[in-house]
Amino acid sequence: MTEMRALRAHHRGGPEQLVVERAPAPAPAAGEVLLAVHAAAITFDELTWDETWTRDGVSRTPVIPSHEVSGVVSEVAPGVTDVAPGDEVYGLIPFDRDGAAAEFVCVPAGDLAARPSTVSHAVAAALPLAGLTALQALADHAGVRPGEAVLVHGGAGGVGALTVQLAAMLGARVTATVRSGAGDLVRGFGAVRVIDVRTETFEDADYDVVIDTVGGETLDRSFPVLRPGGRLVTLSAPPPAGVADEYGVTAIFFIVTPNRDQLVELAALVDRGQLRVEIAETFPLEQGREAFESGGRPGRRPGKTVIVVRD
Repeated sequence: MTEMRALRAHHRGGPEQLVVERAPAPAPAAGEVLLAVHAAAITFDELTWDETWTRDGVSRTPVIPSHEVSGVVSEVAPGVTDVAPGDEVYGLIPFDRDGAAAEFVCVPAGDLAARPSTVSHAVAAALPLAGLTALQALADHAGVRPGEAVLVHGGAGGVGALTVQLAAMLGARVTATVRSGAGDLVRGFGAVRVIDVRTETFEDADYDVVIDTVGGETLDRSFPVLRPGGRLVTLSAPPPAGVADEYGVTAIFFIVTPNRDQLVELAALVDRGQLRVEIAETFPLEQGREAFESGGRPGRRPGKTVIVVRD
């Protein structure tokens, strides 16, 4: 195999740069595996990230997007002993590497884990980035404890939906904001209160923890709702300097990182029926550009958009 089909961009930009074409098939380096991709999930903002386009200041074009993957191990390189050809795995690909919107992708073996077996490859592919982000935000950075009041902004989004579910599993009392009619869905995830910010304010209560998946004005308005000593974790951009000190709280920005142990934990929760992963829409690889363009459509269903490469 020397070639494969892939969704690529030869110039920096938005979805208009994406084209499905023949591309060189990758070969795994030491410590890596070659995956036959079954499904790749989209993060719409990834086309705006510097890591998508450059590494150490040098252009990476042409690039392949979509860094969440579920597939089958096709080949292992020297140094890989814990994964074998034929294994069904899923994981998060580092953002400065080519992604999984292709027939094959190379991934460091340590960034993969056995995929949840009770769901499809498409559902499994929608889990890594959102699940790891939610788990790392709640457990690693906010240190959420049972009984704490947690506010999740964007509770119907890909990350927000899993954050609500995981926070409730940790024993928190969860309030979530939405900007849609998804209130019943988010209450089903475990939120005790859902606030539609189109008609309600979230500044009428105090919280121990705020997880912000929205950013901008929402981030700025979140500091006053934290109790003294509270923790704010934001995923959009670093918080404004000095504001956390003014309010006597902690504010953290982080970028999700691959973590095999946490992938194993998330897969187990899915297989036990404790964690629901929502799919908004699926597209075949040939419609990869349309998949990325769908992020701008009004009235999108909650959940992730997934490119299905193989059935």
